[in-house]
Parts: sequence; structure tokens; C-alpha cells
Amino acid sequence: MKTDRSSPIVILTGAGISAESGLATFRDQGGLWEGHSIEDVATPQGFHKNPDLVFDFYNMRRAEAAKARPNAAHNALAALENAWEGDFLLITQNVDDLHEKAGSKRVLHMHGRLNSALCHECGSHQHWEGDLDRDCFCTSCSRPALRPDIVWFGEMPYDMDAIEEALGNAALFVAIGTSGTVYPAAGFVMAAASAGARTVEINLEATGNDLFEDHITGSASTAVPAFVNMLLGKA
Repeated sequence: MKTDRSSPIVILTGAGISAESGLATFRDQGGLWEGHSIEDVATPQGFHKNPDLVFDFYNMRRAEAAKARPNAAHNALAALENAWEGDFLLITQNVDDLHEKAGSKRVLHMHGRLNSALCHECGSHQHWEGDLDRDCFCTSCSRPALRPDIVWFGEMPYDMDAIEEALGNAALFVAIGTSGTVYPAAGFVMAAASAGARTVEINLEATGNDLFEDHITGSASTAVPAFVNMLLGKA
């Protein structure tokens, strides 16, 4: 695959890329996340009903993510960004910071971050390490109104305007470790394809989405470095 290094590229990553670093995927076929109902731990209603459960759940996820290390796929994408001369944007559905740990800088977390807290009174975002609970105070408004800075079901993903603009200008769109079947991410490949971008998916198994021109199957830690080497002319 020949792609000019000065052309714009957009990459979308999902849970599949972090799974090889030991982090649990968002949900299994039963609609559970680490044994919990999605409605209980990933909705505003669940937080309102039982905030202590939600705080404890994300405190555990935060601790796990803090110990996790990037794998070869994260490292390859950071190297690609560093070598790419044109516009480069990495959109991730993941809430861990493995891309940043690998050295990626142009990253948008459309579903929020574990290492951030959101004030539901003043709307401010603040970096957060360690446990979070109902007695933690917002550094902006000084109220005990913090919650995990995670985009829950029923809430609007972050940075959609910037994402849509990038997709409309992309020459290459690559989806890695994500089925891309849940909106708004499901519309990303359509937007990129409509704008004339070449579209590629890298997954353990092909999704069957005909909007992708190229389907690369295999583990992210193997397939992504190989794909990056091909893009950079090293294969």
C-alpha cells in the first residue's frame, strides 16, 4: 500500500489494542464489564443510584491501567506519528493512557480518560491519579462534585467536531481493534470513505464491513507493527 507521508491520516483504536496489555475489553457478549451490568457502572442513572459502586469500579480500572504497559501496537503507532509528515490524528475509544505512555501525542479520547475527573457542577476536567470518591473536591469550584471523566451511555462523546473535520480531510483511515459497529464510531469509516479516503481495518477477525477496502487480520501486536512498516516503506 503506497501512501504519501505528507497526506492526512486518521487512526481509530478500540479495546482490542489494549487487551494485549492485560486490560479488560469494555463488555462481553452478556453486556457485562468485569461482572457488572453496563447499566450499573456506565450510565448516569447508575451513578445516581449507587455512586459508591461506580467510584469503586473505576478506582479498580484506574489502578489496573496505571500498572499496564504499552504493547508493540501502541509503540508502532507512536513511531508512525513521529515519522509521518502530514496531518496525523489518533482517535481512541479506550479510556487508558497506553497510547500516551508509548509516546503518542496527537490523541483524542472520545470516551474520556480514567486518569481524569469531571466536575458535574462546573464541568471542569482535572487530571486525577489514585482513588476518587464522593468526598473529593473539584479544584475549580471547590465542590465535592467529581465523577469519573468517562463518557457513559446516553452521553455525547468528546471532540466530535474535531473528529469529523479530520475524517473529512483524511487520505487514509485505519480502524484497529474495534468492531466499529456502535455509533458514532460506526459512522467514521463511512465519513472517511465518502471523503475519498482509503479505508483499512486491522482486527483479530474481519468485521464484514464492506466500507473497508482492506481487511488485515491478526493480533494487534503483530499486525499493527507490520502495517506501520509497510506504510513507512520498511517492509
